[in-house]
Amino acid sequence: MNDSPADRRLLAEIAHRRRIVIALTWQDLRNRYVGATFGLLWSFIQPLVMALILWFVFAVALRAQPRHGVPFIAWFLVSVAAWNFFAESLGTATQVFREYAFLVKKVRFQIEILPLVKILAATFVHFLFMAVVIVVLLAQGVSVSWFWLQTLYYMAALILLVQGLSWITASLNVFSRDVAYGIQVLLQLGFWVSPVFWEFDMIPDRFQALATLLKLNPFVYIVQGYRHSLVEQIPFWADWRLMLYFWCFTLAVWLAGYFIFKKLKPQFADVL
Repeated sequence: MNDSPADRRLLAEIAHRRRIVIALTWQDLRNRYVGATFGLLWSFIQPLVMALILWFVFAVALRAQPRHGVPFIAWFLVSVAAWNFFAESLGTATQVFREYAFLVKKVRFQIEILPLVKILAATFVHFLFMAVVIVVLLAQGVSVSWFWLQTLYYMAALILLVQGLSWITASLNVFSRDVAYGIQVLLQLGFWVSPVFWEFDMIPDRFQALATLLKLNPFVYIVQGYRHSLVEQIPFWADWRLMLYFWCFTLAVWLAGYFIFKKLKPQFADVL
């Protein structure tokens, strides 16, 4: 499938501006935790505590059984890592045009790269969280495997998905702050309807219509991919139908997101 001229120009612009993107990403991380003694640690202390609470509820109180021969805590943390990356990336990128209004008003600055700044900042934090996940996996007896490298592929896939989504949400958020609040509500709902602490084989047969509907969620491909890579050792092409659906969805979101962004961009400076 050929890229459109607009896509090629955008990729060239991102490559050309990579130093600016890296500088803004580092500055964003510094500003986020300025004055905090523990700095970046807070970025994954909160999700880690939440994960431990949920683990206690399901594994200890409700006696959840190991999944795929792996203790529930290890299996669950892999899923939480993927979800936190998605939620943090989309949540912060949605507000980026308002946060960087001073750059949005600069006529010559290519502001379409700004969501990538937030996404890369979330990626850095994600690597820190993944380090904790790997320690837990090793402590629980999970062996190191070449399949672990597939996680990088799923990270890249998630980054591309969020980039497209954030062009839509960040553009709309310029005109109404309600968009950012709405995204946070949807993310809270999304945690429960995405297979983060459950799998599709847990759904009774009489609810298979619901399962089919839930599979339309593109995040399903990501969270299952993390588990396939780190726990189950399944190659990324095993479920080629889900892979094809994800990439078609992501391409559609990219095209729609960039179109909406370009359509609304001329009005940004006046609104902000």
